[in-house]
Amino acid sequence: MNRLVRTGLLASLAAALPTLAFAHTGHGADGFAHGVLHPLTGLDHLLAMVAVGIFAGQLGGRALWAVPATFLALMAAGGMLGVAGIDVPWVEIGIAGSVIALGGAIALGLRAPLAVAMAVTGLFAIFHGHAHGTEIPEAASGAAYGLGFLLATAALHLAGIGLGTAIGRTGSERGAVLVQGTGAAIAVAGIAILAGIA
Repeated sequence: MNRLVRTGLLASLAAALPTLAFAHTGHGADGFAHGVLHPLTGLDHLLAMVAVGIFAGQLGGRALWAVPATFLALMAAGGMLGVAGIDVPWVEIGIAGSVIALGGAIALGLRAPLAVAMAVTGLFAIFHGHAHGTEIPEAASGAAYGLGFLLATAALHLAGIGLGTAIGRTGSERGAVLVQGTGAAIAVAGIAILAGIA
């Protein structure tokens, strides 16, 4: 499984690199490039998406793929709502809340049932997707932009799984403490993000 996670992470990052190289102003950035960059350039999105991966890794078993897959599916649905101009209330609060809740779940080592973990992360994904959808550049292709932010998000989930696995390898007790400390740091960052919104 560790080899699979590493291979998937490297493949996702390798796929994103050519796009990142052309994502600077004046180098023909398109909808796909904007979509890839959106989750990578916002600390709130970045932390939440890495946290989804760490949380899924912490749960293990089927959660390792089911939690990130649920997040991706419902983020796509939220993105479509945003592109269509359908309002979703409290989006920014929901995004900050996702960072706090996911970081807190990791910090506390919560062993949530799979259905609960999928439902909670899926709810948060709608907020993230809606924000992505409403911020699509006017000239961008919706499909290319959506594919870009989905691929970047999947790469961040894999990075979270890889990070959690790497930290966990430092020794069972010490590794668990380091993973939980990472979750606590994410939750504190989420509180700071929420304070900046209010």
